[in-house]
Amino acid sequence: MKIFYNDILTNEKREKLFSREKISNEELYSVIQPILNDVKKNGNNAVLKYAKKYDNYDSSQILITNKELKSAANKIDTELKKVINKAYTQIYKFHKCQKPKNYKIQTIAGVTCRREFFSIENVGLYIPGGNTVLISTMLMLGIPAKIAKCKRIVVCSVVKDNEINSGLAYAALKCGVNEFYAIGGAQGIAMMAFGTETIKKVDKIFGPGNQYVTAAKNLVSIDDDGCIIDMPAGPSEVLIIADEFADPCFIAADLLSQAEHGNDSQVILLTTDEKLITKVTEAITKQLKILPRNSFAENSLKKSFILLVNSIKEAVALSNNYAPEHLIINTKNAVKVSSQIKNAGSVFIGAYSPESAGDYTSGPNHSLPTNGYAKATGGVSVESFLKPITFQTLTKRGLKRISNTVIKLAEAENLEAHANAIKIRL
Repeated sequence: MKIFYNDILTNEKREKLFSREKISNEELYSVIQPILNDVKKNGNNAVLKYAKKYDNYDSSQILITNKELKSAANKIDTELKKVINKAYTQIYKFHKCQKPKNYKIQTIAGVTCRREFFSIENVGLYIPGGNTVLISTMLMLGIPAKIAKCKRIVVCSVVKDNEINSGLAYAALKCGVNEFYAIGGAQGIAMMAFGTETIKKVDKIFGPGNQYVTAAKNLVSIDDDGCIIDMPAGPSEVLIIADEFADPCFIAADLLSQAEHGNDSQVILLTTDEKLITKVTEAITKQLKILPRNSFAENSLKKSFILLVNSIKEAVALSNNYAPEHLIINTKNAVKVSSQIKNAGSVFIGAYSPESAGDYTSGPNHSLPTNGYAKATGGVSVESFLKPITFQTLTKRGLKRISNTVIKLAEAENLEAHANAIKIRL
């Protein structure tokens, strides 16, 4: 990892240092748009063509039947089944408290308004299954969908060698998945967004993926025939704030746990202690040697950095401006420091709160905003699977009470028909 000193950085260099790697959307979209158009026009034939081309999928069936899903789930390792059950319980416990309450209020005598939440009936969950099968993502998306009581929960995920992962199958059934399709990539997103002869289109798509999946999600969200998505997602990222009290081995492990996600992941360490920098880099070198995915981690580290700052306050300001997906605070007064955080996807407080705990089982969702979007939005939640509808009832007397306000505002905007809709009733 490159090492920098905040004292000697110009504002321009600092801004460049914290900038995310830019991906050429124009180039990506030129590859993905034809796939989406093909699936929209030719349905299953196009889906199977791209599944074979990109994922070596050679079956003519895209739907994994409930019987096949149960058969795969029955092959699950006993220990894996236990830990999935435990993770499910903890994630469910945290998310069930998120369900918002309906409310009703009289804004003025004779004018009654209410807001009610309804589940999104048809949701599509994209579960990465390429380099590694993310069982945890199935739980993180399936559990809030189940709590929200979505009528139809559809899953798309690459199936390797025509055999579904037993852990993924078990987790899907536990989350109440209705339909499971052995399709990933842009073709999987297109299939859910537009529908085919086999699958009815969904109303909203959730889930992370590589840059091609992300591009597909972005494009279907602006297509008149497509659907909305949870959020734009970029490469995974973690920022750590640490002082002289932090264990360098802990810091190194946390940086590497994020770096191994992929070549484009970004990891950052902000510290007030120059000695810690040396110790962390030594620990990284040592731990990196034993990681199976060390090539991914190494490439990620080349694009990442350590920055020496003068104070924790300075580090917090830089972090809030960067708005990381994951923020780890490993300092003496971590709880106090956390109270100053304004922008982050999820915050991990103290030496014994690694980001990997949040990825799997502590409770909060691991589908979080990247690319600085944490300045404006949070991660996936039960609310993400719900939609609010407002209702209003006015009596004649209530309408009369607000009539002058409506008429004058409408006339000020030169919208006479709006004003007349009030006048004609009175």
